[in-house]
Formats: sequence, structure tokens, C-alpha cells
Amino acid sequence: MKVVILAGGFGTRISEETDLIPKPMIEIGGKPILWHIMKIYSQYGLNEFIILLGYKGYLIKEYFANYFLHHSDITINLSENTREIHLTNVESWKITLIDTGLNTMTGGRIKKIQRFFKDETFMLTYGDGVGDINIFELLNYHRKNGKLATVTTVQPSGKFGALNLDNQGVVSSFREKPKSDNSWVNGGFFVLEPEIFNYIKDENIIWEKEPLENLAKDGQLVAYKHYGFWKPMDTLNDKKELERLWNSDNAPWQIWDDQSNSYNDIKRLKT
Repeated sequence: MKVVILAGGFGTRISEETDLIPKPMIEIGGKPILWHIMKIYSQYGLNEFIILLGYKGYLIKEYFANYFLHHSDITINLSENTREIHLTNVESWKITLIDTGLNTMTGGRIKKIQRFFKDETFMLTYGDGVGDINIFELLNYHRKNGKLATVTTVQPSGKFGALNLDNQGVVSSFREKPKSDNSWVNGGFFVLEPEIFNYIKDENIIWEKEPLENLAKDGQLVAYKHYGFWKPMDTLNDKKELERLWNSDNAPWQIWDDQSNSYNDIKRLKT
């Protein structure tokens, strides 16, 4: 099953970082957040990715084209013009990188990869959000309901602390940035059938507007409620919070086993 990742936006709300790199390449713990997202899916055996590029997409291409250089030790022999890569960890990923246009809307980006799908179910998510999503449960939920689209919904934390007061103004309880009790929002991590392409007319269509609205109107959109961790990286503060969680060895989205793809012995590739 293929996983499609939207990675072409300008990331204007975190322009402190995106002036130089695309948002999915902003690093958490020394790795792009895009890498973290792919690791979540890979833990469930989904290793074929289609990444939809736009703003500064060439940097994402260069990252994966030089993946071994980024993630391995290397010996370079200048006199013989050779390099020896010492692999300690290799991902079983097949990655297709598609230029979908600088100003193309999210729906338009998805429409441009219709040729890759005939009658197969596929995953879709954004290139800036992580969570401890159980992909198996999500997929089973989608199949059980038999609809064209399933969206993972989450309850984001509020921006402010919540206080309960008695009649005299005494605070009886305080909760720092509690989750909303009633509001469920789009958390990405979709499961989709290829018929959804019929809901996207052209590259000017925003996925979160007409396509999802019409799928809901037709009774073809269901929500998978995720009660665990989820966080988008919309602002610099979000980035700092994700970095803090990672550095404290308390990153809830790190559901993968670091040794799952490790080689027992050091392998060498000569080029």
C-alpha cells in the first residue's frame, strides 16, 4: 500500500525556518520531520512513499538522493576517486518524488498522482504532523466502514489554561491547556479509495474544501477518532516543543524500533 505525503506548501507560519528549507525538512532531533512521519508508517510495514513536492522541493530530492551520506559513516579516497559507505542502518523505503507545482493547491497536488492508482487503497497525510497513530487500527476501521475516505480526527490542546471556579471565585481546579471536550479536527492520516480523485476537478482545488465537503455530503467520509498523541508543526513554538520531547527521550510518536532495519554486520557499498 502506498503512502502519499503532502510536502509542497510554503510553511509561512514558521517562516523563521522555511525561508531556507521546505517545512517537511525542518529537523527534529537531527532528522527532518518528514523522516519521522515516514518512520511511523514504516513501523507498520508501509514502505512505499509518494512525496508531493512544491516549494523548494529540490532540497527534499537532494536529501533522499544523498540519504546514505546523511545517515552513514563514509570513507572517501580522493586519490582513487572512490567512496566507501559503512551502513549501520538502512530503511526499506521506495520513494517517488513528484513535482506538483509551486502554487498548486492541496487537492490539485493529489489529483496529479491519479495515474499511480487504479483500484488500490492508499494512505495520505501531511508533511508536518506526527502522532502515535495505530495504522493497523486505522486501516481496519476504514475497511469495516466501507467508505471512500477515512480521516483521523484528533482533539487538539487549547491555547490557554482552564480554571473551574466556585461562587466566591476560588479556583477549585486548574488544567493547563486541556483538550477540547467536544471539538474534533482533521489530523491527517487519511485512508482513501481511488474514487476520491473524482471529487477533485483541477489543480486549484483545496483538498480540505470541496472534496472533503462533498465526500461528507455523499456519506462517503468517516472519522477515526485518535485519543493519543498528535501534534502538527505549525509554528516555531511547536517545533521547539517537538524538539524538547525528542531530546527528553519522551517522544510519543517514536513507535518504531530503532533496530528493526539494522544490519547485523557492517556492510560496505563501493561506488
